[in-house]
Amino acid sequence: MTTTQKQAQKPSSGIKLPPPQAINGGEAVAYAMRQINPEVVAAYPITPQTFIIEKFSEFVADGIVGTEYINVESEHAAMSACVGATAAGGRAQTATSGPGLALMYEMLWVASGMRLPIVMHLCSRSFSAPLNILCDHSDVMGMRESSWPMLIGASPQEAYDQAVVMPTIAENKQVLLPSANVLDGFTVTHSVERVEVLPDEVVKEFTGEYEPDIWALEPGSTATFGTLDANDYYFEHKRQQVEAMKNSLEVVRTQLNAVGELTGRPMNLVEEYLLDDAEVALVVLGSSEGMVRAAVDEARAEGIKVGMLRIRLFRPFPVDDVRKALEGIGAVGVLDRAIAFGTPGNALMQDLATSTRTMPDRPLLMDFVYGLGGRATPKQLFRQAVDEVLKMNESRVEPDEPAYLGLK
Repeated sequence: MTTTQKQAQKPSSGIKLPPPQAINGGEAVAYAMRQINPEVVAAYPITPQTFIIEKFSEFVADGIVGTEYINVESEHAAMSACVGATAAGGRAQTATSGPGLALMYEMLWVASGMRLPIVMHLCSRSFSAPLNILCDHSDVMGMRESSWPMLIGASPQEAYDQAVVMPTIAENKQVLLPSANVLDGFTVTHSVERVEVLPDEVVKEFTGEYEPDIWALEPGSTATFGTLDANDYYFEHKRQQVEAMKNSLEVVRTQLNAVGELTGRPMNLVEEYLLDDAEVALVVLGSSEGMVRAAVDEARAEGIKVGMLRIRLFRPFPVDDVRKALEGIGAVGVLDRAIAFGTPGNALMQDLATSTRTMPDRPLLMDFVYGLGGRATPKQLFRQAVDEVLKMNESRVEPDEPAYLGLK
């Protein structure tokens, strides 16, 4: 009930798929990493990311991959190693969670500012204090302005599919930005499900080799990386990143379509559910999609015209896709799994408000905070959110404050 995946169609490519795997989301990512076989993987173990690196390090120890695995002393060092490896001309990946992401925060901006297409698998986790190792989206929201394209999956299957596609997005010459494959900690990383994988040779052909135009170890290269850029061109370089992020949206769309043709599992920037005739809707990120669908189905059985929109591409935010999906919807409940302290609205709410502000008949918006610190959000709470959105739709008055689902 907490994750969901689509029924696979027969791949249009005619590829004969290997037997499906019964693995958790972390192992599914490691499986894809093995197939991609990056030159360098640098990581520091942290819950709930550990399944990824533990499994991948087994592949390294067994000689199944040719990857140089660097067991660093911190997450800051992990991203630093990936920066050096990618600048040198290699394909590099890492994985982390929560406090680990916070420790590498400076290097997130270094990687994007140097236009290095590193891939990171982020297993979302809450921040201390109080100490908590469980899932919410506080870490995800902490990196949303760092110029990393970010895909957020909802199941171990999607964690695998997105892991396969990430290098083709990051390394695209119109993008050249580090990119993140986000999977919910524990809910996805630790859930064992049926995962349909592609043949090794198909993944290898799809991802290809990393072939940078400029790299530090190229014979005769005079390029500099990470040099001082004070007030002469820093502004212009940041503006170039704006264009790269814009470019990445259509690159992501193209590559998701491409991998969908291989797998028979179409993936879109946003995933719509029962929105065609809906009067109200809920908007969600990540693995809570499954439980929200269940709440929507229950409300539909009672004659309530409600639908759901899940955002897969979180950065760059797919404004046009969201606006199109919400056309004709009277009121929308926005489900935030992190608090943006001191702001007029939490992160996803801010994105929805900005995206819909110029719509001729923009929907009313209501913010809901749920699931902080790994707190379970059962179906009845999302069903409660539907009722609150219905009341707002009838009154045509937006609340000033968010609601808190399941707060004691």
